[in-house]
Amino acid sequence: MSVIRKMYSTKSNPVEGPNVLELDSLFNEFYNRLVYFSLQIVRDQAQAQDIGQDAFIKYWQEREFVLQNKVAIKNYLYSTVRNASLNVIRHDKVVDEYLQQKGTKEPEESTIMEAIISSEVIAEIHSAIEALPASYRQISVMSYLEGKKNQEIADELGMSINTVKKQKHKALELLKARLSPELLGILLVLNTIDNL
Repeated sequence: MSVIRKMYSTKSNPVEGPNVLELDSLFNEFYNRLVYFSLQIVRDQAQAQDIGQDAFIKYWQEREFVLQNKVAIKNYLYSTVRNASLNVIRHDKVVDEYLQQKGTKEPEESTIMEAIISSEVIAEIHSAIEALPASYRQISVMSYLEGKKNQEIADELGMSINTVKKQKHKALELLKARLSPELLGILLVLNTIDNL
């Protein structure tokens, strides 16, 4: 109630005297009901109390736009509490889903650094493959990035398996010139793992 009383003062604007009394009586009549209503949704007493108080604050700020009869005000307060309570539930659900996906603790610095490094490595490999001539590039993408076997590539491109092997070998020679030995090793290891 102290929050509500701080919102206004009869000394600052004596014209609003009747509205102040009206707000006090509305608060006394509906606050406990609104808290109980919110509690049924959010299942947290402190949150329900905050939502109840916030509803009166919102009403006070927007009172010019609400019909000045008890039914309209009551509907406005209940609607405000319902919406705020549902927003809390939605927010909590999003937070819970995020925590389930990512875990409850923040990633460690080493994990973040590993993610940065792997992103950079993959970008270098993609860049080297994109610089290959078109026929070698297509086979390299299918083999190294998509993990397809030589026979699958031959079937999809309508060529013999020997042609695929030759073009793949030539592409590997070109990639050796563009990539450091470490990155080339990573590319070959990834290809081996995908083909197991």
